[in-house]
Amino acid sequence: MKFIAQHDQMDCGPACIAMIAMYYKKKYPLGYLRENCFLGKDGVSLLGISIASEKIGFDTFSAKVAIEEISNKKNLPCILHWNQNHFVVLYDVKYDFFSKKNVYKIADPGYGFIKLTAEQLEKSWLSDNDTGVALFLKPGDQFLDIKPPKEEKKNFQFIFHYLRPYKSEFFQLFIGLLGGSLLTLIFPFLTQALIDEGIGNQSLRIVYIILLAQIFLFLGNSVIEIIRNWITLYIGARINISIISDFLRKLMKLPIKFFDAKMIGDFTQRIADHERIEAFLTSQSLFTLFSLINVSVFFIVLAYYDLMIVMVYLIFTILAIIWVLFFLNKRKILDYQSFQRRAEHQDSIYELINGMQEIKLNNFERFKNNAWEGIQIKLFQVNQRILQVNQYQSVGFNFINHLKNILVTFIAANEVIKGNISLGAMLSISYIIGQMNSPINQLTNFFRSFQDARISMDRLGEVHSQNEEEIQGQIILDGQKIDQSENHGSRGIRIHDLSFQYEGPKSPYILKDISLFIPEGKITAIVGASGSGKTTLMKILLKFYPPASGEISVNEFLLNEMSSRSWRKHCGAVMQDGFIFSDTIERNIVTGDENVNDKKLRKAIETANLSEFIERLPLGIKTKIGAAGNGISGGQKQRILIARAVYKNPKYLFFDEATSALDADNEKLIMEKLDEFLKGKTSVIIAHRLSTVKNAHQIIVLKNGNIVECGNHSSLVSNKGDYFHLVKNQLELGN
Repeated sequence: MKFIAQHDQMDCGPACIAMIAMYYKKKYPLGYLRENCFLGKDGVSLLGISIASEKIGFDTFSAKVAIEEISNKKNLPCILHWNQNHFVVLYDVKYDFFSKKNVYKIADPGYGFIKLTAEQLEKSWLSDNDTGVALFLKPGDQFLDIKPPKEEKKNFQFIFHYLRPYKSEFFQLFIGLLGGSLLTLIFPFLTQALIDEGIGNQSLRIVYIILLAQIFLFLGNSVIEIIRNWITLYIGARINISIISDFLRKLMKLPIKFFDAKMIGDFTQRIADHERIEAFLTSQSLFTLFSLINVSVFFIVLAYYDLMIVMVYLIFTILAIIWVLFFLNKRKILDYQSFQRRAEHQDSIYELINGMQEIKLNNFERFKNNAWEGIQIKLFQVNQRILQVNQYQSVGFNFINHLKNILVTFIAANEVIKGNISLGAMLSISYIIGQMNSPINQLTNFFRSFQDARISMDRLGEVHSQNEEEIQGQIILDGQKIDQSENHGSRGIRIHDLSFQYEGPKSPYILKDISLFIPEGKITAIVGASGSGKTTLMKILLKFYPPASGEISVNEFLLNEMSSRSWRKHCGAVMQDGFIFSDTIERNIVTGDENVNDKKLRKAIETANLSEFIERLPLGIKTKIGAAGNGISGGQKQRILIARAVYKNPKYLFFDEATSALDADNEKLIMEKLDEFLKGKTSVIIAHRLSTVKNAHQIIVLKNGNIVECGNHSSLVSNKGDYFHLVKNQLELGN
């Protein structure tokens, strides 16, 4: 069984499928399997794993089974639901003659290979009635015929274009490193001259000259190193900024569904991955290159003294490097585990800080602190294993290295005794060996750094290879295009047989066969119980998610053929989870506009009834407010979000519970002003308050993802159907 580590915290399911596919000699990219598993922020479901497995040709069967049923090797490998929140692969069962018990071999995507007894397996796998959930995968008729998609891995050519603007700086580094190398090569000959010419001829004058030369050479080398370090810092900082900036730009071009399967820690750790790549490009690569040059020249000098020494040194150096390379695969697995644990740590800290109010309110401190300590224990265990591997590497490498130095010293001493070389030559050889140890160590560090950079490139490649939201050839909307329509009566948003599922074709429908017309310049209200699909429908209209089936058109233009960016340029929205940026009130309202339009800003503030609130602040509209609205109330946050939508002055407006946090007085004032603002605009409003929806031109009632009623307030109330019961119970109509 070939091990494949999960790249992110929610990747255990796709990684399990990838391992079983590899068992049957098929290699599938983790990103492809992740996409077909329909991951969300709560992870992957067994249904999602089954759908993805069937898509690549497996026949699947899931069941609750006893441990005896998975002990049969005919059913292996299979996927086990682990600790109720994880998935692992059981790939083999062996009988241990010493313990007289079965040993179960597990490949855990988040840990590595583990061996468990039946008791240990039961503890993590069994759920109830002495059974556990297992998913069995067997190659179907189509398995061999289906060709896996090619994995687009980013190589270092993708990164090297960041180096091109700094050709002159790299040339200066080249000159500096070359100069330092040449100065270093003079030292062994000075050492030999000091012994043979100075001490051998008992000439203090020669000793003084040689020592003075060594001082000046040392000073010159130090100056070159200082300049080199400053240039490296300058290049490194600029490259790091460029790489991370491009990464963030790429993130902003990705569709919303990509972020649904990621945690905050997954992104912050990928930022750290950029730093590893930058360190490899600017430090390890250059220094290793010149270390190799130094070693090559030193080898020539050693060959000048004694060929036997060169052969011994070369053989033992190759053995030491092979020893280091032997552990690289183990380090790779541990690196992925470390990435996940650090990402979990980041998520935990973020949650502690942002959820402190609720933690204190609900006496949740001890539980959350224990949860954080649990993550730290896991992180410590991973670091312990990393340290163990590094120690094996270091001890073995140092042992071979020291053994090599002892043998070389013995050979050199033997040559002096035989009279083949002078004592000065022996000391010169010792000096060269000492100088060569550092470049060899640098070479082993290069292999580690290269592996780290390669792993980081794979993780970043998953982001850079994602399909962007904007597709070339899409319709770019402008004011003229959006108003085009042969039939004025058909202007508006038309939804035809729209269905939507979050988790693929076998998952429950959130919306089912929705057909609806939202007339231009009118207000359409959408009501329904929680979970009826209202917010999902609005997000589909904003092109955050594509529908599973059906189509949406805007004035005869298909929504899926429009540029998302240009469509949203004409849309204003106040969402339930609208975000307040850590910036001034002004910038939170104006957002994308570089230059503030004072007239539009005053209008937005007035419409959202923010004037009195802003006037009370010491810095007024320039007052800075925190991320996610820290320091302001829920009602103030909603009013800022309303002002943001009004300032944009779009043709289409989408309000999702936009006034739910407002008191009755504020809501009345704002709704009166919004009624004036919304005239001539196409508006979709989701609300639970009667005052917000009763004046809508049409009201759509959603229930379990279906439209059950449509009409205005009077007609729907007189029907005494679902809307009547909603307004009676939720919209405060009363009896």
